[in-house]
Amino acid sequence: MLIRSLLLSVTITALCAAGNQPKATFNKDVLPIMQKHCQNCHRSGEVAPMSLITYQEARPWARSIKERVASRQMPPWHIDKSVGVQKFKNDMSLSEDQIETIVRWVDAGAPQGDPKDLPAPKPLVTDNEWKAVRDGFGPPDLVVKSPEYTMPAQHQDVWFRPMSDIPLAESRWVKLVEIRPTNLKSRKIIHHSIAYLVLNNDPEAVNTGTATGPARAGFDDGDLVNRRPQLMEWAIGKGYDLYRPGTGKLLVPGEKISWDQHIHAVGEEVTGGSEIGV
Repeated sequence: MLIRSLLLSVTITALCAAGNQPKATFNKDVLPIMQKHCQNCHRSGEVAPMSLITYQEARPWARSIKERVASRQMPPWHIDKSVGVQKFKNDMSLSEDQIETIVRWVDAGAPQGDPKDLPAPKPLVTDNEWKAVRDGFGPPDLVVKSPEYTMPAQHQDVWFRPMSDIPLAESRWVKLVEIRPTNLKSRKIIHHSIAYLVLNNDPEAVNTGTATGPARAGFDDGDLVNRRPQLMEWAIGKGYDLYRPGTGKLLVPGEKISWDQHIHAVGEEVTGGSEIGV
């Protein structure tokens, strides 16, 4: 009888503690998380399908937000939490406490909360800037642009693989590279972009053209694609690659860049591509 009484007491205490847990609100608890982990992509003019800047924008998506966050599909951070290295610089994943906060908010009916609890708006970049320039490295010495692709308003995804010459008269070591879309509007259609370096006298390493269909469509040349050295890859949220002192990547006259750009439709016709600053 004593054991049963103790267990009942512990159970009632735990239920009371859970019931006394403060209700999570958007203004106080959820918006700071979204400012830090979501708004770089989830805002007007970027690649994400909805904006999460305000309560009015986020509220209709509350259930979807809970599902994606609880399953760790969002924000995209594909490190297995059960094995291996877990501490990374610029880790964009959510902590267990942050996930639990968002789940509690949705389960409570997604309340907005007190306007006095609103944090200051997060400063957001609204132009197609070079992040390296913003951080004080100066403008690129060399910019190589891909040809642009016109994506219809309605269309299946496209993998666009054009070629670009690298206008060099002498060999140069690269210490910093950065990729960005060629214009502000094309940030909406460029899901990701990879710049491969096509070495001299290596024609088999070239894979160009346009492919449509599911992911990996057009990769019909086996390991040849994987043999190309990668100069850089880019997706929304990615910055620049700055190599350690005394290291870098070598560019040689005559080499080319083979682009691999994943482009998707956004409900309006948009023309754009990618460019790499060196």
